[in-house]
Amino acid sequence: MTFTTPDVQIDVTDQTLREALADHDLVSLARQLGTLDLSEILDLSGRLEDRERAVVFRLLPKGQAIEVFERLDPALQHELLHDLQSGEVAELFAALEPDDRVWLLDELPAGLATRLLRGLPEHERAVTATVLGYPQDSVGRRMSPAFVAAHPGDTAGETLERVRARLDDAETVYTIPVLDGTRKLVGVISLRDVLRAAPQQDIAEVMVDPHSVSATETAELAARRCSELRLSALPVVDAEERLVGILTLDDAARILEREQDEDSARQGGTEPLRRPYLGTPVRTIVRSRIVWLLVLAVGATLTVQVLDAFEATLEQVTVLALFVPLLIGTGGNTGNQAATTVTRALALGDVGPRDVLRVLARELRVGLLMGLLLGVLGAGIAGLVYEPRIGAVIGLTLVGICAVAAAIGGIMPLIARAVKVDPAVFSNPFISTFVDATGLVVYFLIARAVLGL
Repeated sequence: MTFTTPDVQIDVTDQTLREALADHDLVSLARQLGTLDLSEILDLSGRLEDRERAVVFRLLPKGQAIEVFERLDPALQHELLHDLQSGEVAELFAALEPDDRVWLLDELPAGLATRLLRGLPEHERAVTATVLGYPQDSVGRRMSPAFVAAHPGDTAGETLERVRARLDDAETVYTIPVLDGTRKLVGVISLRDVLRAAPQQDIAEVMVDPHSVSATETAELAARRCSELRLSALPVVDAEERLVGILTLDDAARILEREQDEDSARQGGTEPLRRPYLGTPVRTIVRSRIVWLLVLAVGATLTVQVLDAFEATLEQVTVLALFVPLLIGTGGNTGNQAATTVTRALALGDVGPRDVLRVLARELRVGLLMGLLLGVLGAGIAGLVYEPRIGAVIGLTLVGICAVAAAIGGIMPLIARAVKVDPAVFSNPFISTFVDATGLVVYFLIARAVLGL
């Protein structure tokens, strides 16, 4: 897996790298790779084809190869393992931290995952199996069990010795949990405070009250808490408050980035891609989008049915058809704004399913106020261009559509959370499709009432 070269200055571009790959010039390729830092190699890995990535990976020094592999997206890790030899795969897998192994195992076929687990040393296999035992989306599945702990009766000097002994295998040493005799979390202390303390000073005198999270808490909420508190590591405890692992700030950022990618994709009516866009096969992109398009196409037939039901109204006052795009577009945008706001509030823990009535009342007020503002403008313009009665229809419809759309968009994410579905699944296109149909019903009912049809 290793290939060492002299330290020389070389001009490296995508073109020169690809030329070396095409010519099988491994010496030139290794020299070029030797001039790149970690971020550049990661960026390059995302742009290469699978077999090219495997060639590049084999030319990296072992330590750098492991570091690069740990930072690759799990889907790319999966593809890379497919192109490496079984011995190389086992070596890479064993070198990963337990939480990184679980990230990868979640992406692998069951058969390959089982073989990799069986190839681990007994202790590493047991630790990894423990992490795998937590629920799929829980922080327990993303925590690291490799941490340095202290006890209240330890001195600062003893704690520093323990830190030095674990520098190579601990996930982080900047935040040190303090445990009692039953492994219950009683405090935390930063490495900085340990260094500041006198060597004979007890840890109990300098530790502070800990922040912690249950191992069964969702990974996203735990990651947000770690990020908001700006902790280098957040202790993870079991039901008896015993420490079972830590969530580092790096892992929290990784979780939040992935959640944001997934939410953004689903709000756009597609499934998230597990690898860089240009490296994703066209069939995979089609598969990620087509299901939602089919669902939305079926949902759009509601709009067709509404138009068919009010066909006579449109025939009597054809000018009403001119305002359909304006009204349903306004309703869709209003619903999407409400859904986005409430989804974010859900993620931050500001609201929950129990607040559905409060959110409904609040979004109704917001929708009514926005509808009044837009309605006055719409009524004035439509009344001047056509006639006052048409202006009244447009103004009243904007008030009704904005109120209904805001209410629907606001409660949809709460309903999703209540039935254990990702709120992002109720995506913007889904809400727009639903609001289109209800908005048209409101529009034609108001038109019939005002125009006496």
